[in-house]
Amino acid sequence: MQTITLGAVDITRVVEWHAPVAPTPAIFPGSTPRMWRENESLLVPDFWTPGTDELMANVQTWVLRSEGRTILVDTGIGNDKARPHMPAWSHLRTDFLGQLAAVGVRPEDVDIVVNTHVHSDHVGWNTRLVDGAWVPTFPNATYVIAKADFDYWNPVNNHPKRGSLGGVGVALAGGDMFEDSVAPVHRAGQTLLWEDEYRIDAHLSLRLAPGHTPGSSVLELASGTERALFIGDLVHSPLQFVEPDCDTCLSEDQEEATRSRRRILEQAADTRSLVFPAHLPGHGAAEIRREGSKFALERWAAFDRTR
Repeated sequence: MQTITLGAVDITRVVEWHAPVAPTPAIFPGSTPRMWRENESLLVPDFWTPGTDELMANVQTWVLRSEGRTILVDTGIGNDKARPHMPAWSHLRTDFLGQLAAVGVRPEDVDIVVNTHVHSDHVGWNTRLVDGAWVPTFPNATYVIAKADFDYWNPVNNHPKRGSLGGVGVALAGGDMFEDSVAPVHRAGQTLLWEDEYRIDAHLSLRLAPGHTPGSSVLELASGTERALFIGDLVHSPLQFVEPDCDTCLSEDQEEATRSRRRILEQAADTRSLVFPAHLPGHGAAEIRREGSKFALERWAAFDRTR
């Protein structure tokens, strides 16, 4: 099952890419081997490969159907994008649009695209290459992007960026990411740049959770008695449920990212919200509970496991 229903909202997962990303010390420089070993039952086999010490990840899109509209939460890597610092993503060729079609979504059917933040693995299918030019993939959609991220990554503003992200971080944020995946939809008049909070409909709203990027955001679902939080890259591994102060090397502001993660995980535990991180393989989403100053897994979502 790749579709579940929460209240009046249907949620479908479409996986674009699944593979090891990098050794865990490179992604989580503040973690220790002991943290990973002690949580092996939580992490293996879906999220961590002990033999190679590599983090496993999906790049995926959540398709939401709410109040008669089709909403995409993040758009993955995209095809034909030059990402020289991440060869596995550079000039990628996947059947992502075919996978969307298989769950009943054509490009022209999409009403709203939510980019939880502006990184290359979250905005890639915003556009596609047609006759040598980048054009909006979803011609009828409004692309909802936090203004803080739009301004931060827009090269005309020349905002200083963290210089210690390393190869993976450069691949997420650098190169032509803004020009090939964000600027074209803005020039087409299809962006909605929001600040602080934005309500999509009666069930869905966005608010900022900065740190990973200045405009990182959380999409909150509240429908009937059901609750969910689509948290983007606040969590890259279930290790961060049990070690919430452990941030990745990928955040622009690690201290602020940690504060945002704790705040959102506390909300999730207190409201019994399903947590949807952007990159989790396996069942993809989880309900958590408080356990002292940390958190623990209560249950996985009902999605089929992907590996």
